[in-house]
Amino acid sequence: MTDISAPRPSTLSFAVHRPDMVVGAVLLGAMILIALLCPYLSQVDPRAMSPGQRLMAPSAEHWFGTDQLGRDLFARVLHGARVSLLVGASVAFLASLLGTIVGMVSASNRRLDAIIMRVMDGVMSIPAILLAIALMAVTGGSVGNVITAVTLVEIPRVARLIRGAVLSLREQPYVEAAIAAGTTAPRILVRHLLPGIVPPLLVQATFVWATAMLLEAALSFIGAGTPPTTPSWGNIMADGKALWQVRPSLIFIPAGFLSLTLLAINLLGDGLRDLLDPRQKPV
Repeated sequence: MTDISAPRPSTLSFAVHRPDMVVGAVLLGAMILIALLCPYLSQVDPRAMSPGQRLMAPSAEHWFGTDQLGRDLFARVLHGARVSLLVGASVAFLASLLGTIVGMVSASNRRLDAIIMRVMDGVMSIPAILLAIALMAVTGGSVGNVITAVTLVEIPRVARLIRGAVLSLREQPYVEAAIAAGTTAPRILVRHLLPGIVPPLLVQATFVWATAMLLEAALSFIGAGTPPTTPSWGNIMADGKALWQVRPSLIFIPAGFLSLTLLAINLLGDGLRDLLDPRQKPV
């Protein structure tokens, strides 16, 4: 049997042995800085059109060139980072919060458990992108509606994870001892259950973040996500898909930024999973 009481490796020691986690954290931090500082990194309005400068090659004035409407691609990619990261982080937070509530309610009440889990199973049986498209068709295109739609898609996955974690923790001897001692339910929740579900929740939140960014890009690419006037990586790729043979950078540059960000988040999530796993042996 694995000794879960064994000391965990220090964060510094773990980082030395898992450089991929460090790379992920650095890449994600760089993308977040780009999103925060984009008004200072480029003074150009990402929505400003200049028909006389259509499809210009990269230059000192336009680092990534311009698109078919003469808009500066560098400025659009930088501002697109802000929208894409905002959607991903917002969905990760809201889905984690609401999924935790649903999962804990389900695990604490057997009658509600059967109903809630069947609803969650029904939602999960629908492909995520199709469900998101259907929700966007009802609500209309906007950043807020994209966040709402993708959050509803991701809640069941978090809820099932939390439900399973709570049911597992509830069988632990220290929880049974607390119940036998007459400890109140809120105290058991705060002192014994929440510390046990936070590590898997943090890891799941990173994967929800990555999935949400990918779904937002897919929705925007097919015209069902953020409005065309709002620069996001999905919208930028959608604008350039008709000219990808003439100017492939219109698609490959935003796609590269999106791919690097998704890679960073997944590397960070994998590292957190190993770091927070109580069965992880010291290194």
